[in-house]
Formats: sequence, C-alpha cells, structure tokens
Amino acid sequence: MNTYGFFGLGLIGGSLAKNLRKIEPSCRIIACSRSYETCRNALNQGLIDDVCSGPGDPAFSECSMIFLCAPAETNIEALPAIRKVLSADCILTDVGSVKSPIHKAVEELGLAGQFIGGHPMAGSEKSGIVHATDHLFENAYYILTPTAEVSALKLERCRNFTLKLKALPLVLDQDQHDFITAAISHLPHVVAASLVNTVHDLDSEEEYMKTIAAGGFRDLTRIASSSPQMWESICVENNTNISRVMDTFLDHMIQARDRMCAGDGGYINKMFEQSRDYRNSFSFASHGPVKKSYRIYCDIIDESGAIATIATVLAVNGISIKNISIIHNRSYEQGALAIEFYEEDPMRKAIALLRHHRYTVWEND
Repeated sequence: MNTYGFFGLGLIGGSLAKNLRKIEPSCRIIACSRSYETCRNALNQGLIDDVCSGPGDPAFSECSMIFLCAPAETNIEALPAIRKVLSADCILTDVGSVKSPIHKAVEELGLAGQFIGGHPMAGSEKSGIVHATDHLFENAYYILTPTAEVSALKLERCRNFTLKLKALPLVLDQDQHDFITAAISHLPHVVAASLVNTVHDLDSEEEYMKTIAAGGFRDLTRIASSSPQMWESICVENNTNISRVMDTFLDHMIQARDRMCAGDGGYINKMFEQSRDYRNSFSFASHGPVKKSYRIYCDIIDESGAIATIATVLAVNGISIKNISIIHNRSYEQGALAIEFYEEDPMRKAIALLRHHRYTVWEND
C-alpha cells in the first residue's frame, strides 16, 4: 500500500488527493496545510487519512511521493524540514507555475536526486479545496521538470503517475518551462490586468466603457479575475522571463501604434492576418481576433462514448455544433470539453438541455 503526502490542500492539492482516492482506493493519504480547518474537513470527508503537524512530521518518512502544493515561497521554506524526514526512495514534487526557484533550492539542500518539478496545466480562477474535483487533470498537459541528478526510474514512476490521472505528461527543462509559461500564461495575465486597468483609467463617470464591455473584451480579460496574491508571486519569481517576453510584446505594440498612426493599412492588415492564421492553427481556436464566440464548457469524465453522448443529445434536438474540442490546457477553462455554436440561441438551448441531463456547464464569460 502506497502512502502519499501533501503539503497544502488547495484546488490542485485537493484534486490530486481526490484523484488518488479514485484510482488507488487502498492508498494512505496524509497531509498538512496552513489552515488546520482545511485538513480537518478533508479528514472528515475521508479525503485524507491523517493530519500531520507540519512538513517535518515523521509520518512523511513513510511516503512514496510527497506533493508540495502550497504557494512557491512556502514550499521552499518547508524544504529543510522535509529533508529531515524524506526517505531515500521517495519522490518529492511540486505543482507550481514557476520551476527555477524551487529547483535552485533543492540543489542547495542536496535533494536533487529526489526532486521532479511538476506543473499540471489545470485549474481556473477559482481556488481552494472546495472547488477540487477527481478529474481535473484529465486530458490536461502535466509538465515534469526533472533535475539532472534524478534517476530514470523515478522519472518513469512520476510519468506513470500522471498517466494514471489521465493527464498528458510532457518532460521539459525547468528553464525552458519558465520561458514557455512566461509567454503563454504569465504575460497574458499581465496584459489582461493592464487592459482592464486601462479601461478603468479612461472610463467616464457614467462608466459607459464598463457598461458596454462584453464579448471580445470579456474573452480577452477573463483571466484578470485570477488571484492577485498568486499572480504577485508568479510575476516576482519569473520576472526575468516575463520581462524578456514583454519586451517583444511591447515592440509589437509600439510598431502597431506607429504604423497605424502613419496610416499604413497594409502593415495592419498583415499583422491581423498573421495572428489570425497562427491562432487558428492552435488545437482550438476562435475565428477573428475579438469576435464574439458562443462557447460553453462542459465538465465530463474521460470515458468511452462521453463526447459522442453529448453530440447525440444535441443533434437529436436539432442543435448544430460549430466546433467541439477537448481542452488539453485547462489552466483557465473550467470544463474539459469546449463546444462552440454559430449563434446565441442554439447555445442557450444547449446549456438548458445539457443541464437537464445533469451535466455541469459553464458559459464563456
């Protein structure tokens, strides 16, 4: 029987624990958290088996894997205590969005032979164990950043674990990971926040901008509703990479402004054409840079016939689908299945119909 340890039980940690309860019912799960109430509730619900006193609790010495699921700084601060109770065969991993700082810390503490960084590309603007699910990681990329010292056997064990979660494991160097996420995740949050703040600063006393804002503006800025505390930490920790990516972004913005003011329509046309073509080459893309999309997200369990069942329910009721796709990067989407419609009316009918069939559905707001 495997024993798994958790330091932190938020959305990601709680979802990992729920997954373990489903895929390995006989396993033992122990945990500690900054909030004792969180652990006590998890214990009462049968999600964990024991509450530990802290990261240095001797019970952690029995673990085959320990998941660091607290904020990055808190995880790093806990490493010296964990080191004292870590067994030689245990895999130590985390779930943070920035990998280089914790890799540096484990190197300095001599834990590199046991550490494999982890970043499940799953979650939403919501936080806390109350929003945890036992299928959050299905069809989501789960990035692994092993140290140079960790054994191939430990990496394979960690990779097999992600496969049991029905996730899509992807092995990257930690520096490569941080540069990639700076571009596809971290900068977009900075841009979204800046765009919202721009509207705030320029809006009139009547707040017409705020009143009219919808459609494309909402699509572009939804991630601005994410946790300020979490994104403060990420931006500070990955500032070099975000800054590097931001320089390229600002170059594009300045060039677009200058060419636009010069009346260079050809440049502007080419800019939108290139961005459209590249965006549409993604696994799931909306057409047009700020076009209103009639899209919903449906929370489904990854099992044979699940998508076909939904498609059949909609087809039988005369609802046409424009696009249907599994979300492989669920960092900012709530559901595993994205369904796009041509118009708003069929989207509304689909929402009512799927909810009637007891599916959990979110609108693209």
